[in-house]
Amino acid sequence: MENKDLIRLFRVTASLMELHDENPFKIRSYTNALQVLERLESPIHQMSQAQLEKLDGIGKGMAAKIMEAIQTGSHADLSRLLETTPEGVVKMLNIKGIGPKKIRTIWKDLGVETSEALREACEKNELSKLKGFGAKTQETILQALQYSDESKGKLLWAEAEPLALDLLQFLKNRPEMAAAELVGDMRRNLETIDGLQYLISLKNDATWPTFLQELPGVTAIESISGPFVWRGQLEESGLKLEVRLVPERRFANQVLLYSTNPAWLTHPLNSVGDTLMDEAYGEPAASEEEIFKRVNLAYVAPELRESLRVLELAQENKLPTLLQDTDLKGILHNHSTYSDGAHTLEQMAVHCKQLGYEYLGICDHSKSAFYANGLQEFRVQAQQKEIDRLNQELGPFTIFKGIESDILADGSLDYEPEVLATFDFIVASIHSNLKMDVVKATDRLLNAIQNPYTTMLGHPTGRLLLRREGYPIDHKAVIDACAEHGVIIEINANPRRLDIDWRWVEYALSQNVLLSINPDAHSMRGYEDMRYGVLVGRKGGLTPEMTFNTKSREEVAAYFAERKRLKGI
Repeated sequence: MENKDLIRLFRVTASLMELHDENPFKIRSYTNALQVLERLESPIHQMSQAQLEKLDGIGKGMAAKIMEAIQTGSHADLSRLLETTPEGVVKMLNIKGIGPKKIRTIWKDLGVETSEALREACEKNELSKLKGFGAKTQETILQALQYSDESKGKLLWAEAEPLALDLLQFLKNRPEMAAAELVGDMRRNLETIDGLQYLISLKNDATWPTFLQELPGVTAIESISGPFVWRGQLEESGLKLEVRLVPERRFANQVLLYSTNPAWLTHPLNSVGDTLMDEAYGEPAASEEEIFKRVNLAYVAPELRESLRVLELAQENKLPTLLQDTDLKGILHNHSTYSDGAHTLEQMAVHCKQLGYEYLGICDHSKSAFYANGLQEFRVQAQQKEIDRLNQELGPFTIFKGIESDILADGSLDYEPEVLATFDFIVASIHSNLKMDVVKATDRLLNAIQNPYTTMLGHPTGRLLLRREGYPIDHKAVIDACAEHGVIIEINANPRRLDIDWRWVEYALSQNVLLSINPDAHSMRGYEDMRYGVLVGRKGGLTPEMTFNTKSREEVAAYFAERKRLKGI
């Protein structure tokens, strides 16, 4: 059992205990254990019970439950709770914005036991009449249900990637295979995926499609399959699967066809009206590169085949050199145990250095984020003292003093100027009051951007992909304000955020706004998310020159110092 699966089991246990209004001390023992388990980097299933008992916050009883879960896939408390809780109520715990206590009220007072019944209760205005709910809460729950329905059968790109690559490897290893390629949304690096598409060519078409019955974890759907298209569904995730048989001599043509935005394929390339669609159905080609060359276009990577502006640049042979992982020299916007991180400041810094980076920007939560153990002023001083010490020990590696300062309802930051002035840089982010309309939400961000202490705008919409829509903002106005005030915009690399959306990267670049690939890491493992930020940055056309954290340690230090000088800080 992997760490994440074990953590998920214990998180469900804690939620179910709260749902059933069990002993708060027992609930606390589970939440304490969760905090410990989330900090462990090594595989928990390889630890002995004695080793687990030695961990602060675990103890003998909890260690036994962990061992039981590892060995059996569950444990006594969880089994008991699941037996007394309708399956639909357990699923309702996944609805964003509604906690176990409210679910208990809905279940016990209304007799609602499924998401479908909950939707019906909302539509009948029954929920708003419950104590502690009201019309606003009812509308929030209804919106969350709708978003959840729209997200069914979808995965984050990062979640779909290992499944996609395993299936591709299965196909390529088949003895009857002449060629196989992953195409569609996965190849174009879209942030969420509702299906996997493959093209294959066979040495002998007589074997089609019988060998596909051996695909692991997949159910065939014959009713929507055809002579040359086999369709199915991944059993565990619900993701759709499509395998298309194409002639080997036309394989490259078909790869282009199924790896490109349709608007790209049909856009006229010249006065005669030639299109890439014509080429995809035209003479067989040995490669996609050959097809681009035939129409006098520079080769365009699949992730860039979205914007018609990129098509124009390809015609002019002016395509940008896209950002690569190896271009990044530092990692900004990270958390430690000073707020809600899993690892200490020293652990985060040492691991960052070991990965080959030149610097770390620490940005623990500010004091308004009480739910995340945000830093009061005296704790800011303590952390900055530790940073000074670690910089002496780890130099020339540098820890830059930052904070993720909450943007308050009026757009102000949540420290006094004399405290803000002690930081090298400040990431300003919104974490609360997410239900504002577009005018209020945008004004709030504009006020924060105008603040001279704001260095960088963090996750601008606050979205959580497939879980929560971002709050509405006027992206153009926000980007224009960042350009005017010299504020960097974050591409939050957490695969559940990827915020700012890649669709706005092109406009930000046109306004000379720097972007920073930030993992928002809450553990050492969080640094691994940097690659997802690079992927979506590339999709928006991001170059090394316009990426802030491709700067060297010295360049970043000089940038922060000069910005403070210009702002009179």
